Amino acid sequence: MSLKDRLAGDFKEAMKARDEIRKNTVNFARAAIKQYEVDNRKELDDNGVVEILTKQVKMRKDALSDFEKAGRTDLIEAYSKEIEILMEYLPEQLSEAEILEIVKASAAALGIEGGRNNMGRLIGAVMPKVKGKADGGTVKRIVESILD
Repeated sequence: MSLKDRLAGDFKEAMKARDEIRKNTVNFARAAIKQYEVDNRKELDDNGVVEILTKQVKMRKDALSDFEKAGRTDLIEAYSKEIEILMEYLPEQLSEAEILEIVKASAAALGIEGGRNNMGRLIGAVMPKVKGKADGGTVKRIVESILD
């Protein structure tokens, strides 16, 4: 079953269960996928859907920090729940230890031993390996710690 089919099925289940948050979250995700397909005139496979869902999670995480600054606990709870729902459709996320091992292996393969000037090269080598499985901010933080 493709990810789009799973989203469609879960949307129907959420409607039947009258789960408004899940229904709306899945519907927003499906709309973002459809919008991308219409704009780019191409059908997305599961990898493309994962990219869209990852962007949706990132948008919500970015908004969370703004809501925390504004003291909007009602929106913090809602967005946290939406992030939790969207994460169900993404691949298992890598732990920081696993990301660290990938970063170290990539640095060794590229012959990078340190220096911030190598940060772009190292991140460029690591990101394709962890695509959809790790947050870019976490990868950047780990790369910075390795290069310092």
